[in-house]
Amino acid sequence: MLSVIIVNYNAGDLLFGCVEMVLASSKVKQVIVVDNASRDDSFKRVRRLAGDQRLQLIENQKNLGFSRANNMAMEKLRTESRYILFLNPDCEMSEGVAGRLLDFMENNEDVGMSTCLVANPDGSEQRGCRRHIPDLGNTLAALFPWSKTACRHDFNLSETPLPSAPVEVEAISGSFMFVRRTVIEAIGGFDEGYFLHCEDLDLCKRIGLAGWKIMFVPDVRIVHHQGVCSQARPLKVSWHKHCGMRRFFHKFYRKHYGFPLSLLVTAAIWFHFVLEIPQKLLVDRS
Repeated sequence: MLSVIIVNYNAGDLLFGCVEMVLASSKVKQVIVVDNASRDDSFKRVRRLAGDQRLQLIENQKNLGFSRANNMAMEKLRTESRYILFLNPDCEMSEGVAGRLLDFMENNEDVGMSTCLVANPDGSEQRGCRRHIPDLGNTLAALFPWSKTACRHDFNLSETPLPSAPVEVEAISGSFMFVRRTVIEAIGGFDEGYFLHCEDLDLCKRIGLAGWKIMFVPDVRIVHHQGVCSQARPLKVSWHKHCGMRRFFHKFYRKHYGFPLSLLVTAAIWFHFVLEIPQKLLVDRS
């Protein structure tokens, strides 16, 4: 049985379309939409679909963050749910996607989480769809592109050739995460110390450390209108993103790198945030 969890914040018309497409799949037996105090009418529109018994709506009075909202939804899962799809509200999913991933997970019992090809509206593969877990080298490469020549690899794999068959990857995008329920419950769900951004990397890291594979299945795709839910306040979103990066490194690498290198990474993260402030302020004011 597949349950789909969608966390919404100002997704506009895309939320209604997303939920409608998900409910059109015969493989989906439960859909939980959590609204984090949206200021638009996106959640009100979804109420029109409340006649479908598979749909459950949760309305928060304030924005509790992505991790907390997903954990709240997991508390409402039906007992018989074996798989969970964490899906962003600005995604378009066709009929065959859920069935393909269900079959794949059923036939690969060593896989804890999988994803499909997450595409931009123009059809190109979206950055972050498949990627490496952050380490010192690829994080510096992501923050400061001029340093890439000194790093063993880039953070994202979207510019590498698309594989022709399912392949194991270190991390996937939080916009589409197809997870075995026993796995995510065993590792304790989402880390609520992340408000927005990097909680998906944290989840991938812990699933990998627990001995489960994460797989990229390239023969089915969704379309992700990235950034729709966060475009209104780009500076605040950037702040949460950098907070998430700092938390991730502190949590997983502080002992490994030691204090001096950890201090260097922290300084680089916040230096990058400072560099972004003028650009984000201009967007805020526009």
